[in-house]
Amino acid sequence: MVNDFPRTLSLLRKEKKISQRKAAGDLGVSQALLSHYENGMREPGLEFLVRAADYYGVSADYLLGRTMARDGAAIMADSLPDVMEQKDNVLKGSAMALFSRKVLTNSLSLFYDILGRHGDRRLITECSLYLYTAVYKIFRHVYAMGAANPDSAFPIPFDHVDPLCDMQLKKSELALRRLSGEGKSDSQPMADLSPARLQDGYPQLAPSLLSLLHTVSDNMEGKKTGL
Repeated sequence: MVNDFPRTLSLLRKEKKISQRKAAGDLGVSQALLSHYENGMREPGLEFLVRAADYYGVSADYLLGRTMARDGAAIMADSLPDVMEQKDNVLKGSAMALFSRKVLTNSLSLFYDILGRHGDRRLITECSLYLYTAVYKIFRHVYAMGAANPDSAFPIPFDHVDPLCDMQLKKSELALRRLSGEGKSDSQPMADLSPARLQDGYPQLAPSLLSLLHTVSDNMEGKKTGL
């Protein structure tokens, strides 16, 4: 049984604000057996898993820790909204937040166009995993600032986030170094990414990426930035 199941089962009951006795009765098991399920001492069968999913209004995949989407819906590229192209998008916020979002969105759009044209799936995978991990790490820090946000909503305790994320980032960095050391592969050769070529090829997006690179360089050199 996936290790997340006991934690998720217990969390869902607590979110519903019902006692273990009531949940056990509704699910057709004894309180002692439900306690064993929630503590990870015993593994339930498929019948109980289906009942629990229906009872709490979530998918079996969510109960098993296979997704953080409660309905278990798979994410497909065509189904993802492009909020930057939505005239009535509700993502507002401060001027600084809007500016930073546009810089990042434009920079990543340019970056992934380059990766897509290069065509190396390994490179795309490692770059994406690195960025996913970085976003996960900073989200957990922001999430932890809210007293009402339960740490139990995540399988990884907050105290473990930094070392585990840093380890994953280092693994991706090593993989990228190996890829860069392999030279030419079966994929297309890497494009000329000089600032002049970027500006010529991406006149609308390049200023954002070049601004991002300049801001990070200044920050690492101890210079004041606009952020």
